[in-house]
Amino acid sequence: METNNEFLGKEPVGKLLFKLALPAITAQLINMLYNLVDRIYIGHIPEIGSLALTGVGVCMPIIMLVSAFAALVSMGGAPRSSIFMGRGDKTTAEKIMNNCFTMLLLISAILTVILLFNQETFLLMFGASENTIGYALDYMGIYAIGTVFVQLALGMNSFITAQGFAKTSMYTVLIGAITNIILDPIFIFGLNMGVKGAALATILSQAISAIWVIWFLSGKKTILKINLPAMKLDLKLILPCIALGVSPFIMQATESIIAVSFNSSLLRYGGDIAVGAMTILTSVMQFSMLPLQGLSQGAQPITSYNFGAKNASRVKETFFKLVKASFTYSAILWLLIMLVPQGFASLFSPDPQLIEYTKNALRIYMAVSFIFAVQISCQMTLIALGNVKASVFLAILRKILLLIPLIYILPNIFSGNQTLAVYLAEPVADIIAIICTVALFTKEFKKALNKLEQGA
Repeated sequence: METNNEFLGKEPVGKLLFKLALPAITAQLINMLYNLVDRIYIGHIPEIGSLALTGVGVCMPIIMLVSAFAALVSMGGAPRSSIFMGRGDKTTAEKIMNNCFTMLLLISAILTVILLFNQETFLLMFGASENTIGYALDYMGIYAIGTVFVQLALGMNSFITAQGFAKTSMYTVLIGAITNIILDPIFIFGLNMGVKGAALATILSQAISAIWVIWFLSGKKTILKINLPAMKLDLKLILPCIALGVSPFIMQATESIIAVSFNSSLLRYGGDIAVGAMTILTSVMQFSMLPLQGLSQGAQPITSYNFGAKNASRVKETFFKLVKASFTYSAILWLLIMLVPQGFASLFSPDPQLIEYTKNALRIYMAVSFIFAVQISCQMTLIALGNVKASVFLAILRKILLLIPLIYILPNIFSGNQTLAVYLAEPVADIIAIICTVALFTKEFKKALNKLEQGA
């Protein structure tokens, strides 16, 4: 069967990776800017800015969980669609996409009910106080209503990328970001809506992004189309997608648990300045992680398509080019962080004491970030190959089995400087995780390539 995405199996891999990854990286950076600008506007609300910002900050773990559910469906469904397109089976690929669309609608309905009726319980659990709970409730009350837009915009956009339309996928994020940046000051200050205005701007922006995605996937340019008959849930199709999506779901959902673990330990051993430094450290980590995720998203359609087409040489070439590009970026950023950590710290705060404290903490926290490119490349390639068991194990390994326990164990071992020990949990977890990842990936990747070469 002829498909007009055969360029995924024919164009030079290096050129193709650049073409698909650049829009994905741009989309990740735009998304980061979009969140940053949102917080800047809220922080500048007269008289209540600081408390309002803290209240909205408490909502972030819940927002991250909502995004994680979109990843549960889409990050498993999109690679499987690509694999079937590579096999020339457009009908099954299209059914997978439509089943994922239905699943996102069902999850949205469940999440909306849970958030509307239990939001205060969740917000208090994540650190809201009597001073900030009102602002947190104002934000979440409106955000919860727009859950369906968040799920569709984030979830279905992956299927645009999976077909090789990386620029169109980037426009989804760009349209939402620009709309949000324009609406924020109008609603927050112009209409004097405060935090509620910020939430309304966010969900309207996501609604416009969702409409854009659905419009494209229903139009003439797309290979896979949204259509009503294919939306009927088929467990044989949707369950493997959910299983494959468990790995990215864990990667995103556990971020909120890790944030709580780090902050509670740092507050205990180092006080407010240690927690303040951690906010900067996680922001700098985004500079490291988001471009790597963008590169991996660019490589996913190439890997999945060629795996489905049984082209072992292109699967192998795509992986090694992904590792090379990812490692080059990580090494350059790591070198800059080690040489001028105060430069990164000063981007987020003018406070000399906090900058000095963060400078030392940043060197510890990011000590081995240059090799994290290998972890991301291996893990995302396993997802692109449809390897459920290995990808889920690696997602659980680094964060749940290593990082969270180390946050609490290391301060008891290094009792002389317990705050340093908490920051040290990150590089220690990374070293162990990367060693395990490389060992497991080498075994699973060879197995997958051998099957392709033998024509299995």
